[in-house]
Amino acid sequence: MAAVQSMPGLPSKPLPKYEQEPESKFDLEWADLVTLDLSQFDTPGGKERLAAQLKEAIHNVGFFYITNFGLSQDDVDRQFAIGKEFFSLPTEEKVKYKGSSLQRGCLLDRFDLRPGFSAILDDADFLVADLMNGNYNGYRPKGSGEILPGKRDNVEMYNVFKFIPQLEREQPAIVNEHREEIERFQRKIAEDVVQKLLVLISIILELPEDYLAKGHQYDDVSECHLRYMIYRHRTPEENAEYQNLYSKGHSDFGSLTLLFRQPVAALQIRMPDGSWKWVKPYPGSITVNIADVLQFWTAGYLKSSIHRVVAPPADQAHIDRLGLLYFLRPAYDLKLKTLDSPLLKRLGLKPENDTADEIKAGDWVRARVKGNQDKVPQGGNLEKPVIGGIKAKYYD
Repeated sequence: MAAVQSMPGLPSKPLPKYEQEPESKFDLEWADLVTLDLSQFDTPGGKERLAAQLKEAIHNVGFFYITNFGLSQDDVDRQFAIGKEFFSLPTEEKVKYKGSSLQRGCLLDRFDLRPGFSAILDDADFLVADLMNGNYNGYRPKGSGEILPGKRDNVEMYNVFKFIPQLEREQPAIVNEHREEIERFQRKIAEDVVQKLLVLISIILELPEDYLAKGHQYDDVSECHLRYMIYRHRTPEENAEYQNLYSKGHSDFGSLTLLFRQPVAALQIRMPDGSWKWVKPYPGSITVNIADVLQFWTAGYLKSSIHRVVAPPADQAHIDRLGLLYFLRPAYDLKLKTLDSPLLKRLGLKPENDTADEIKAGDWVRARVKGNQDKVPQGGNLEKPVIGGIKAKYYD
């Protein structure tokens, strides 16, 4: 991988140096995924070559790697260090930031205020929302979701939404102290990395290169966010009790998900033949997966990939698995209607459920977030209603 300089800007408050965990020594059954070298994007014919390389991957599996994306390992490790500092706080401090406190002055008409999907406007000066109303802005405590009957998950999250006036909220000290650095990192992903990926997908769909990018701008009111998350390790006995599951098989809610390299092996992909394979943590890479909205927009041509998180192999099972992700989600008001793509027309693809045509992307995302707080279906490959008669599938 070519050397990448750290992002410019004012220095943030000193952070303890973050050290990545060593990789597992076990020879696991790794998924064979395409790797895109984004340094080729601006070369003559580079976009077209990358799109051709990506086409089958996002049609059949929905997962791929990217390298040379313009962030140094030091940039990435500093974000891991910020996440580690936050999760080391006492629980009583972290829960102060559960849910979301948005400035009352935000554009309320951009949010759906119907019961069940609304933020709750109280008598004070803030718009307050939480997980039960489908909002992920802020802290999600461990145990917020159910994995097996009566058994709660072992994951904590802190989601940092975009730094735009409509989405501002009270933040913990660690975020305030490093706000400029976090925003630069977030903007690099949102305004550069994912924009290149959206161009490649537009080329694949035979649409104008900026077609998908128009609905994914940093200043849009949307639920894009940078996520710090940590899976707390369990004992071998607890893992057996939980059937080695950290998270049931599921798809993601928005457009794309970016997972920065996590050396603790635990992520698995459901392959087209129904088998599960591990995602290898390649140095200097980001793992990217297609999410629900792109599947809706392409009538299933792009696969919203099914993935799960399981207990790590024995030599890593004692480690708390710290993660850094970016979730790309479209402007709230965009509909899930199938795109007017020459490729899709030529293939004769039509949506499975026409009711999706009138569902807003933001409503879909919030309904799925809200549904994640309910009991997850048990007993194999089951479905759970989301919105408009459409169901989400879950897998053991």
